[in-house]
Amino acid sequence: MKAEVLKTLAQPTRLKILELLRNGEKCICEIVPALNGEQSNISRHISLMQKSHLVTTRKDGVKVMVKIKDPKVFEILDSIGLLLKKTDH
Repeated sequence: MKAEVLKTLAQPTRLKILELLRNGEKCICEIVPALNGEQSNISRHISLMQKSHLVTTRKDGVKVMVKIKDPKVFEILDSIGLLLKKTDH
């Protein structure tokens, strides 16, 4: 399961989606333009992240809302960021 989560995180578009969700729930209709992506592609990435238990989705009328399942994922991302800063010296 750990490898599956890390594999899911190891993709630039998915990392960007997670960063967009850092400040809370967003509609896919907000994520697509923010990433300059195609809805089908973004939806596929979100589906993969759902299968890895990184995000959850819910319907709000015609909108599909996406949010982080557990904010601890940001601890992982922040740790990697710190690790990379240390190797810059």
